[in-house]
Amino acid sequence: MLIAGLNKLSLIDYPGKLAAVVFTQGCSFRCSFCHNPDLIPILPKKLTQNWPSPTEVLAFLQSRVGKLEGVVITGGEPTLQADLLDFIKQVKSLGFLLKLDSYGYNPDKLQVLLASKLIDYVAMDIKHTPSKYSLAVGVPVNVERIKQSVEIIRQSGVDYEFRTTCVPTIHEESDFLEIANWLAGSKRYFLQAYRDQITLDPELPKRTKGKTLNLDLIRQQIADRFEFVGVRE
Repeated sequence: MLIAGLNKLSLIDYPGKLAAVVFTQGCSFRCSFCHNPDLIPILPKKLTQNWPSPTEVLAFLQSRVGKLEGVVITGGEPTLQADLLDFIKQVKSLGFLLKLDSYGYNPDKLQVLLASKLIDYVAMDIKHTPSKYSLAVGVPVNVERIKQSVEIIRQSGVDYEFRTTCVPTIHEESDFLEIANWLAGSKRYFLQAYRDQITLDPELPKRTKGKTLNLDLIRQQIADRFEFVGVRE
């Protein structure tokens, strides 16, 4: 496991739970609006000085048993880690609830993880409509893999949400009607506000300056497609 960071306490990353957040290194997407660009490249650990080891993270979690309720594994993209399942087993052995954040491009790995019955909540990013997915993620993608992950999650029996970071100039309000029709019947869908403080593409804030998407209006327009639709500012 290449662990690039540890947030020792979060009130927002695991819905309704006090949680620690473990950040993994590496992602195969290149979303221009990524707010964790330092986590994208998979770098040899010898080039870094401050990454916590899995042993150090597990020792911290051991010290927080009875104080924290959950652990969130995010990224980067956790499913790129070959030993992710082993790490999850060790976290679960301490008694924590476990939430996994994923971009959904490794459906076979996701299937194995969810079948393990060790994951309590999964959040999958939906970057765009199927026809515009490559536009959003910055690399060519086989969108059938994304669709497969959506169905794996919906059929898994694991609690879940889908979520989209809504970026002016990349998304239009009409795109969310198409996304809602695609994901119709899903449990939860969140519209996440785009923030321009840190982005992979340093030019993106210039292009989005002064442009907005009305997330409350979009939520109202698509609310009937889901059990719940929320807005995260």
